[in-house]
Amino acid sequence: MSDSVDAYVAGLAPEAAEVVEELRRRVRAVRRDAVEVISYDIPTFQVEGRSRVHVAGWSKHVSIYPVPDTGDDPGLADELRPYVGGKGTLKFPLGQPMPWTLVDRVLRALLLP
Repeated sequence: MSDSVDAYVAGLAPEAAEVVEELRRRVRAVRRDAVEVISYDIPTFQVEGRSRVHVAGWSKHVSIYPVPDTGDDPGLADELRPYVGGKGTLKFPLGQPMPWTLVDRVLRALLLP
């Protein structure tokens, strides 16, 4: 199904495509068994048939859905606050350095049991 995700990425502006590609790489680094599909018209990563992470490239930002439960890591909630862009949405502005260490924490929270 990655052909569909590849087509999605190919349709993005170069900066958004680069970030989404890096997100794909980082998801695979956390969960090699994550399956890529298109769901809600955006790349989605499933584990054991359950959608765990959605990513989307937009003209001014890249989004990760959902916002992880931060109950086990209260400091994570504080660090994510500037990026929360709506219920269940993290928005990372393009044209600024991506906070990859923070993104990796989000991906681990969403992908690992």
